[in-house]
Amino acid sequence: MPRRDSLARPTTNRHSLRSVTTQAPLSLRLIADRVAARLDDVLTPELERWAALDPDLRDPMTEIRRLVLSGGKRLRPAFCTWGHAAVGGDPEAQIVTDAGVAFELMHAFALFHDDVMDDAESRRGGPTAHALWGRRHAESGWTGESRRFGEGVAILIGDLAFVYADQMLADANRTAWRIWNELRIELNVGQLLDILGSVSGVRDVDQAERICRYKSGKYTIERPLHLGAALADPDRFETIAPVLSAYGLPLGDAFQMRDDVMGAFGDSATTGKPVGGDLREGKPTPLLARALAAASASQAEVLAKVGRADLSDVDVADIQQAIVDTGALADLEATIGRLTDEATAAIGAADIVDSARDELIALAAFVSQREV
Repeated sequence: MPRRDSLARPTTNRHSLRSVTTQAPLSLRLIADRVAARLDDVLTPELERWAALDPDLRDPMTEIRRLVLSGGKRLRPAFCTWGHAAVGGDPEAQIVTDAGVAFELMHAFALFHDDVMDDAESRRGGPTAHALWGRRHAESGWTGESRRFGEGVAILIGDLAFVYADQMLADANRTAWRIWNELRIELNVGQLLDILGSVSGVRDVDQAERICRYKSGKYTIERPLHLGAALADPDRFETIAPVLSAYGLPLGDAFQMRDDVMGAFGDSATTGKPVGGDLREGKPTPLLARALAAASASQAEVLAKVGRADLSDVDVADIQQAIVDTGALADLEATIGRLTDEATAAIGAADIVDSARDELIALAAFVSQREV
């Protein structure tokens, strides 16, 4: 394989497999705007309250607000909204907007902690919390270890976001709280599987797909749908939950598989993350598992570099090309398409409110083909 002087795109990418990128549904922006306004209403007074107690608290509280208002697709609030509407709930009801805020704060908690575990330097185009406070410690000449200080502050900021998320669901019914608690357990179980898989070199397709489902897929799509439905009609929940899962589980898998493609091939200017970040971290993704299962001896030698701390840009480009050449990228794209079709067929046949069905079909196309 010829060497490259700089990081290059592989000769085959997903644009040659699916040439059209689906635009985000208009409803996604409307939901995002409502959730962003509510986040600001909740967090700005909290920032001022704690800054008044001690000025040193202003920056940590500001970091929560900055992260949740600096972008994000608001997919979890959207799926929660349409799960709510699917059983007759008002998609603009305050309770479902507050649930969307809870999801965004829960996601922020996960990001603050995930960045510490991955030792990530950037998030959404800016420095991660632990990197920011680590540098502040070093530049200020404070006592102790800068790295530990930065990580400690980031963990505590994440914990605060976790508590604020719970507060947004204070008025939720018992069924909704049961779903909320279950999704939080699943999220943490998935993250445990992810970090164990990274260090142990998990490359089995079935195990990689299980990690994919629990670390992201369920908590991004299936559980938000469940929570929305439970908030609207807890008495109907046991009946509607399997119907929503028939859509949410395959689409959640497709969502995370698309994320894995972006983690391996995404442009940092678009994703806000380093190019080939998942390859540098050795993430146990279905994409890598497929590549190794199909690799020749020479390709396996290249793929064995995944997860090495000293990967150069040229190494990343070589790994990307090996993934393409094994057929793993094409196979995963086909799997994403199949899972999306399965989800769309399931919700198309579901006995739910027509407007919610239409929005969920549109969201399925978007999340499976998005670029950010």
